[in-house]
Amino acid sequence: MPDIIVCYKWVIDSADIKIAPDSRELILDRVDYRISDYDRNAIEEAVRLQERYGGTVTAVTAGTPAAKKSLKDVLSRGPEKACFVWDPAFAELEPSQTAAILASVISSHLKYDLIICGEGSGDLYAQQVGPRLAENLGIPSAAFVSKITIEDGHVIAERKVEEGIEVVSMPLPALVTVLPEINTPRVPGLKDTLAAAKKPVLEIKGADLGQFKPCLQTVKVLGAKMERQGEKFGAEPSEIGRFIGALFKEGVIA
Repeated sequence: MPDIIVCYKWVIDSADIKIAPDSRELILDRVDYRISDYDRNAIEEAVRLQERYGGTVTAVTAGTPAAKKSLKDVLSRGPEKACFVWDPAFAELEPSQTAAILASVISSHLKYDLIICGEGSGDLYAQQVGPRLAENLGIPSAAFVSKITIEDGHVIAERKVEEGIEVVSMPLPALVTVLPEINTPRVPGLKDTLAAAKKPVLEIKGADLGQFKPCLQTVKVLGAKMERQGEKFGAEPSEIGRFIGALFKEGVIA
């Protein structure tokens, strides 16, 4: 019966982001936050493995004090307990710092056989925290996993690679990052939400982990600008030549 840890991030709901038409600056005055979509798949997979093999599921996150709002949501999705590491300085964590913080907390406070992360976060999408966390803990890892099985003290992971599907076997403890296609996250019901409020939460202050200095500073983020220049070409030889000339002009071919 494996002890499973699932890591998640509390991010801005991109549906609430508005873009100023003149400056392209992001308008974040009325944004709400949510568990990163990629991490919802990780949470769902951890709970499904627990339903299949038994054991425990602990949800872990590091963020600002505002991320405390995520606890009820994550616990309503199935984990029976959570660990919340917080500090106001965690507003802009660089992926290596997030991995170091999680590794420090997990190694000192939590039991685990398997750690599951989403393939990336919904904001930075650096895809680094999972592999870096495994490196910090000194355990094997597999990324871009679309199926997980546990057998005889090993995790069997099917990875999606360019050539097809690669199957790897790793001794536990190990870490996997999962693709969104691995499952469809469940929608918590009222009973799940009410039960979440009674589940235990371990809170750890960032100051308890030692001195921490943020190294990431976001100067400005601008909304993407998409311009479409529609041009119609015919099927005649002269039009095909004009089409090829347009591709050269735009740098599509050289």
